[in-house]
Amino acid sequence: MQYEAYLKDPMVKGYKSYLKLERSLSLNTLDAYLEDLAKLLDYLQDAHINYLDVQLEHLQDFLIDLCDIGIGSRSQARVISGIKSFYKYLLLSNKITDDPTELLETPKIGRKLPEVLTVQEIDSIISTIDLSQPQGHRNKAILETLYSCGLRVSELVNLQISNVYFNELFLSVVGKGSKQRLVPMSESACKAMQLWLIDRNTLDVKKGNEDYMFLNRRGTKLSRIMIFNIIKQHAEMAGIEKSISPHTFRHSFATHLLEGGANLRAIQEMLGHESILTTEIYTHIDMNRLRSEILRFHPRNK
Repeated sequence: MQYEAYLKDPMVKGYKSYLKLERSLSLNTLDAYLEDLAKLLDYLQDAHINYLDVQLEHLQDFLIDLCDIGIGSRSQARVISGIKSFYKYLLLSNKITDDPTELLETPKIGRKLPEVLTVQEIDSIISTIDLSQPQGHRNKAILETLYSCGLRVSELVNLQISNVYFNELFLSVVGKGSKQRLVPMSESACKAMQLWLIDRNTLDVKKGNEDYMFLNRRGTKLSRIMIFNIIKQHAEMAGIEKSISPHTFRHSFATHLLEGGANLRAIQEMLGHESILTTEIYTHIDMNRLRSEILRFHPRNK
């Protein structure tokens, strides 16, 4: 079981007893609650956030991350139920004074698609980056890569320098299920990365982080929450009021390709979706354009 590693924590162990004794849950339901809690704890551990210090915005970012890795609304609703139960237990145990899940909304069944940025909005976000600042070139390379390659945030933070083929303008990324795929890279993303590598060479890179493309000032791999924060900061500076996350760039990447006439199968390959049905969920199809295509090409309309 994924959650067993967390049972060393007294509060998690106590929560398990609470579920078993106070709520009289079946063994399968109990396991499901704890597995869902482990998803959150994994996320918080990666983001260096103690579960006792969690705020609503951290949980909202966690849900965006669940959506990003393909977990649907029904499963998200179940995860939220488990998280609410855990924080209710912490509240009853006087470990916290405020419940961060109180305003956490359960997604409606039928996935709500994330916002799409226009090309102009993406350009305005990137233009807020001050390249004279120490992390300027890094942040620009992050945003250019997210938009030009449509990467998941997990793929971005784990991107290896050895898997970037600058001459060929390709990236090799490891996606869901440890599946490797090649993704084309724009010249602007390539140039931004090369400029960042010049600044990166001045860092004291910690052991084990030598091949990661994107590092923090301490010379270690960036966390997913840091990517969220970078995007939110520059979106606010650009005056963008939409709900922005790394997935917004991925979704905008797919949408703009589709609107530009790209083949849906090609977009599926670039996004690393096993099923084309998933690609259809993550891309907006212009129904008016679709209707005109049918009227134009279907033999019964000729």
